[in-house]
Amino acid sequence: MQEIAVLSGKGGTGKTCLSAAFATLNNNVVVVDCDVDTANLFLILQPENHFEEKFVSGQKAVINRETCVDCGVCMEYCRFDAITNKKGQITISPALCDGCMLCMRVCKHQSIIMIQSDSSRWYYGTFRNGLMVHARLEPGEENSGKLVNIVRKKAREMAKETGCNTIIIDGPPGTGCPVISSLTGAQKVIVVTEPTCSGFHDMKRIIELIEYFSVKPFVVINKYDLNVDITGQIIDWCHDKKIDMVGKIAFDTEIVEAMLHCKSIVEWNPNSPTSKEIITIWNNVDKDEQTTSN
Repeated sequence: MQEIAVLSGKGGTGKTCLSAAFATLNNNVVVVDCDVDTANLFLILQPENHFEEKFVSGQKAVINRETCVDCGVCMEYCRFDAITNKKGQITISPALCDGCMLCMRVCKHQSIIMIQSDSSRWYYGTFRNGLMVHARLEPGEENSGKLVNIVRKKAREMAKETGCNTIIIDGPPGTGCPVISSLTGAQKVIVVTEPTCSGFHDMKRIIELIEYFSVKPFVVINKYDLNVDITGQIIDWCHDKKIDMVGKIAFDTEIVEAMLHCKSIVEWNPNSPTSKEIITIWNNVDKDEQTTSN
């Protein structure tokens, strides 16, 4: 069984569009959306969820109005500006509360309690080409890396149960904790970049992280024809670093049209130049056996 992660150093490079295309190229595939902070792969794949589970991301402070005297001591100690005085009444913002429990400790009247933050959810079910696991972290909640680990673990279990040989991981952008959680244990990583200064810079950062985990990276340049000069710089850099450049995708408005109809580009127009290039990219990555397991 191989796990192929699709990552990008920055958002908006087309990572999810490419992941959806890979997912709809094959039957009996397990797809896991690890971009739990801004999950959107489900909008294209339209899975039927057979299971829904709460995810406890942490704790939040809540005031017991029956015993609170609105003294404001907790507000003085809060370093996150989560506690405010509104018309003489102390209130705590759930979105700003960090769950540090300091306010609870300094309250002389024991009027502050901690409750579990369980508004986030994770799901698994089926989509038209196989199985899918995804999650939605409530805005402002923490422990996104832990949630990514949960959905990846479930994806592995489902793959073993069904005899599936490939797991496609749609990872989050950047280089933070959820990216590391998405990357750990994968055999191959496809890095999607774009021909911009920020895209080139962030591609270098994510590849440095990937190589730290001894995983083989492959580079895809999306919308390469928007700036051929930077595209050339990316190609030259990858050549110097001996990193496989497996494909270039031209700017194509049909990709947007496909998404508006909840389809990947390879479903919407399988004979388009973009679809043919994506198939070539997949074949180049899938046939490469020089992988390094963690």
